[in-house]
Amino acid sequence: MIHQMGLYGEYFQSIKEGKKKIEVRLNDEKRRKIKVGDTIEFTRVPEQDETLQAQVVNLKIYDSFQAMYEDIPFQDFDCEGWTMQEMMDGTYEIYTPEQEKNWGALAIAIKYKD
Repeated sequence: MIHQMGLYGEYFQSIKEGKKKIEVRLNDEKRRKIKVGDTIEFTRVPEQDETLQAQVVNLKIYDSFQAMYEDIPFQDFDCEGWTMQEMMDGTYEIYTPEQEKNWGALAIAIKYKD
């Protein structure tokens, strides 16, 4: 199955270069349909001028983004050298604490398909 997701340019490039191995999302209804072995087609946003495909190699559900970041090395998100505060601030620019409380967090381990 192929799932469509938008992704900002810097992260898009990072997956292409094989540096970003974990995609962070809410574990919402849309994401709960993802299974290991599925393909995610990322569209670069906001331009929407390029797509890439990555295979889902693992899925891990967490109660919170902080629990995820405590469990997975920052370098797997291509955020080596970041502080926990920077990771959390960056996440809360995209998702609200309310959404996190309602849905929990999902770490999607991916492998770029070139």
